[in-house]
Amino acid sequence: MDKITFCIPSKSNLRYLKTCIPSIRKNASRDDHDIIIFVDSDEDGTVEWLEEIKDEFNLQYYVNPKLGKELYGIGMAYDFCIEKSTTDIFMIFHADMMLGKDADLKAFQHLKPKTVVCSTRVEPPIHPNGGEKILLDFGMWPEEFKKDEFNKYVEEHLEDTKITEGIFAPWMMYKDEFLALGGHDPKMHSCREDSDVFNRMLLDDFTFIQPWNSLVYHLTGRGAGSFDGDKERHEQWKKDMNASTLEFIRKWGQNVNHTPLMKPIVHPVYKKSIIINNSNPNLEAALEPWFNGGKDIIVEIDGSTFTQQDFGYIQQLSEIIQDSGEVGTFDLGNLKITINLLNTYEKDLIICHKKK
Repeated sequence: MDKITFCIPSKSNLRYLKTCIPSIRKNASRDDHDIIIFVDSDEDGTVEWLEEIKDEFNLQYYVNPKLGKELYGIGMAYDFCIEKSTTDIFMIFHADMMLGKDADLKAFQHLKPKTVVCSTRVEPPIHPNGGEKILLDFGMWPEEFKKDEFNKYVEEHLEDTKITEGIFAPWMMYKDEFLALGGHDPKMHSCREDSDVFNRMLLDDFTFIQPWNSLVYHLTGRGAGSFDGDKERHEQWKKDMNASTLEFIRKWGQNVNHTPLMKPIVHPVYKKSIIINNSNPNLEAALEPWFNGGKDIIVEIDGSTFTQQDFGYIQQLSEIIQDSGEVGTFDLGNLKITINLLNTYEKDLIICHKKK
């Protein structure tokens, strides 16, 4: 297979990197893949450790120039690593993942232009399974990773032929195709950056491939903080997720949607405005992300009669209009909806034009 670059952001993830990096060097089909780490925060001695082992594991690391003052965020950290890479192909990888034997090769075998290939995650059974991953307990924390048992499981499944259509980290693609998309959107500072770029890939006619013999063990959001067993990190993650979700809704006019196997679902993006009679600040704050100030579609409500069901209609409005919308005025619950134009703008969002 071709040489690739593993791109790994770290936000005080020393305990995870100590298991992640050796797994890549031990289990990758080539021992000369590049590994680039971006240290976005260091409250645990990450930089000191990376300096000690950089030659042993043949890796490069870069440090946030505003370390301790301001975070790049995971999307921009990934982009930094990708831009620094010198291989034609890169693989997005999380610090709380361990590579299974030949997972790089098994993914690479499906890679071609306009494709994104993701490995299949094996995770401890603490979150529901929509069918896109394998729930098996090979340890809840890096220090208790049951390496030999996981390696044996991987060996038994290296010749599996199952392939599904979905996308989640770790994912592999061509560097030039990613850069042509403009990279990650910096508005999704710490979360939802993956869902945003996956939407854009789908609209740009990329194919998503998930081979089930390319396996990684994933500690289920330990590095980022989505796992609620790490209270302090989890509280910050919840704040970041809420802020990024609102930015995602402002951009796409919908929340994150995907099939059970993690293929994105993107509904049309319309230019929408809302008129609120008998308003109040809480209502305005709740509705603001769902409208972008456009005049193609106007929604009028009365705050005194507005219900949770009405809010549900607003959240699903793009899908509703896509299925049955036509120019004119109609009532939906307590909403008065006027459609002036049915133009859609989602393809305008494919390229991320970053401000210089």
